[in-house]
Amino acid sequence: MSATESNEQQKQQPYAVVAGVSMRALLASCAAANAISTPPRLPDPEVSRPPAQHREAA
Repeated sequence: MSATESNEQQKQQPYAVVAGVSMRALLASCAAANAISTPPRLPDPEVSRPPAQHREAA
């Protein structure tokens, strides 16, 4: 097979056909993998401080 013949075959089918996986399922799996692989956020400094002592009313 010459280089010209292989180029002609590639032009006829530029993409590989993959059956059984919808785009929605693919995107959902990518989102799930991203959520699992992302470490949890550090708590906000305001939330992690101990509560201030309340003073007695005069």
